[in-house]
Amino acid sequence: MAEELSAEEQQELETLRQTIEQAIADGVLTQAERDAITATMRADGKVTFEELALVRQLVNDKVAAGELKTEN
Repeated sequence: MAEELSAEEQQELETLRQTIEQAIADGVLTQAERDAITATMRADGKVTFEELALVRQLVNDKVAAGELKTEN
């Protein structure tokens, strides 16, 4: 069973969600936006399963579905 997220981890996850939502709002994910998402994930010195799952849900799945374009 997964451990409950601490208040700090929940806040980090919410910050990551906001960063991702701002990045994908225009339907195009630029390299700078990808870098910002990565920096937000690594801000606390670790990348959690929940952070990876959020990126998969909000970014990777949308790219695969053609709902989000990536700029090379």
